[in-house]
Amino acid sequence: MNKSGKEQVVAELAQKLASAKASFLADYRGLNVEQVNKLRGELRGAGVEYQVAKNTLLKLAAKGTGAECLNDHLAGPTAIAIATGDPVAPAKILAEFAKINPKFELKAGSLDGKLLSVDEIKALAELPSREVLLAKMLGSLNAPVTNFVGVLAAIPRSLVQVLAAIQDKKAA
Repeated sequence: MNKSGKEQVVAELAQKLASAKASFLADYRGLNVEQVNKLRGELRGAGVEYQVAKNTLLKLAAKGTGAECLNDHLAGPTAIAIATGDPVAPAKILAEFAKINPKFELKAGSLDGKLLSVDEIKALAELPSREVLLAKMLGSLNAPVTNFVGVLAAIPRSLVQVLAAIQDKKAA
């Protein structure tokens, strides 16, 4: 690759890393093409870009971005997953893929400029997705209103039941 090609790759990576909420590094040695393509497809479905890049180009691209904290982990063959959306989804996919394929090893990650260890990535993967958390929060917000409506509906219902009992008593 010539110098202008490298500069273009660095510029593209820098742009992606600047807009990323999270990025994850992995060692992909020992995986075949089919396994890597399967992982790429799963990550693409979650809106995550996965690519293999030279460590020196990654270091240059990471300058001034939240992924700069990953520079110490850029050694050996490195693949990077860049997430611009929900950081939990790629963490789940990568952690699950690492369980199934022992040759695939997570190295480190960054979340909003904070360095994540492999254990922290696995803990992030165990969190519910953003949609599930929003649904739980909405359910919690909706519960008091629902209970209040139930209490208000119970008053006329009780009155109707008392009146029905009195009518039954008089009829008997």
